Amino acid sequence: MSGIIVNETSGSRLLKQVIKLSIPAILAELTSVVMQYIDAAMVGSLGREATAAIGLVSTTTWLIGGLCISLSMGFSVQIAHLIGAGNEKEARNVLRQSLLVALIFGCMISLFSVSIHKNMPVWLGGNEKVIKSSSAYFLIFSCALPFEQLRMISSNILQCSGNMKTPSVLNILLCILDVIFNFLFIFPTRQIDIPLLNAEITAYGAGMGVKGAALGTAASEIVITVLMLYFLLFRSNILSLRKGGSWKLKKSCLKKALKISLPAAFEHTATCGAYVAATKIIAPLGNVSIAANSLAVTAESFCYMPGYGIGSAATTLVGQSLGAKRRDLAKKYALITITLGVVIMSVLAVVMYITAPFMFSILINEQTVRDLGANVLRIEAFAEPLYGASIVCSGVLRGAGDTLFPSIINLVSMWGVRITLSLLLVSSLGLKGIWLAMCIELCFRGVLFLIRTMRGKWLGKVLI
Repeated sequence: MSGIIVNETSGSRLLKQVIKLSIPAILAELTSVVMQYIDAAMVGSLGREATAAIGLVSTTTWLIGGLCISLSMGFSVQIAHLIGAGNEKEARNVLRQSLLVALIFGCMISLFSVSIHKNMPVWLGGNEKVIKSSSAYFLIFSCALPFEQLRMISSNILQCSGNMKTPSVLNILLCILDVIFNFLFIFPTRQIDIPLLNAEITAYGAGMGVKGAALGTAASEIVITVLMLYFLLFRSNILSLRKGGSWKLKKSCLKKALKISLPAAFEHTATCGAYVAATKIIAPLGNVSIAANSLAVTAESFCYMPGYGIGSAATTLVGQSLGAKRRDLAKKYALITITLGVVIMSVLAVVMYITAPFMFSILINEQTVRDLGANVLRIEAFAEPLYGASIVCSGVLRGAGDTLFPSIINLVSMWGVRITLSLLLVSSLGLKGIWLAMCIELCFRGVLFLIRTMRGKWLGKVLI
């Protein structure tokens, strides 16, 4: 069982196991948020047009990233079940197949994205001031997609094998490298005063602006992908290439991957498609609203990223429990992780509401963007507890291989509630109306996910 599932079923032992797996993932997510803040502040220092250029295509990059995550899910959940069942040999076979499929898919989606990079900002309603730089940013992002796909699948498989520490540390390093590369690529060579040393140093830079931000992200992706593959393929106690296995693609493995990945891909497409539609609604409001929206999304991640860390732990624990035919453990792990996620995100929601103006003061200098962003962020704070429930419930269901129903929930919630309400409220409330619609939708979604999880039908899923 790789030390993941304990024999005892006492609540305190299970809670310790959840915390043990959650802490590395939460720390990685929180570090990611801090680095995103620094990243956004770097671009924000260039002005609203630079921030709007990246914000314009950000929802599209989320959509593509969601497809990459979906593919990873189809194989990583299988590996969690196989390890839980003690069938490590077949888990290694699935690993090899997953890497082949990931490489092919990453190259395909990269070529497609490159082919549409010039038209994407135009389709999203960007104005002439941001279209050129937005297009260049999306092109560089597209070229790095094969590496992003391999990094995601390697990270997910390591987590589902029970190794939360390595991918968490590497994802932290990813954020740090992103900031370092951005510092070098975004800004020109300049003199920087260091008051403590009473000295001035020369900071070298390429002065590439928005394109530099994309190059910084791409460079960090490449470095971390190589490291992630090294630890997965050569250092893993369970999945190392040295332990043998087959690279032959098997119909049964691919069929199971599709069964999990297709609903998840549909879910991400529906969700991110709604984000793209929201961008279309926001774009006519002007660059101030686009920039405020983009930065508010970054600021909000401070609150919900711990939920994703706990959700990752839930996927591993539930997946291996069901693989071992321990439904009692799977149910207890679900309850513990959901409760923990809701509590942590509720506390952080209060912090986010209080500190919203300060958050924006470090992200951008323009007061109009600061004020609008802080206002919409405070609206969103009221949705965070139920948003946390939906995130962790999704992790629980994902661990069971139950991805179809969550995709239906997200489709109905995003398009039936969020987009509909956004269209109704944007004319009278502007960006505030769109974030109010988001708040209502996240609460609605959280309730549906809780109902689905508490009914327990996912406990009957048989993947292997």
